[in-house]
Amino acid sequence: MSGFDWPALMRAGLRGLGLRPEQFWRLTPAELLMMLGEGATDAPMGRSRLEELSQAFPDKLENEP
Repeated sequence: MSGFDWPALMRAGLRGLGLRPEQFWRLTPAELLMMLGEGATDAPMGRSRLEELSQAFPDKLENEP
């Protein structure tokens, strides 16, 4: 598996994520990369989308006081 920078992944897992060595080594490379945010493509919701959802799904019904 020469495609992985294991020292960097170990630092990220052990130091960055605070994993214990046994936890780190039980993870698959895909699980570790997911925990590190690799492949995350969804951007956070913006204000305009929040406002759209608030209008579509209001906290109160129109009949409520």
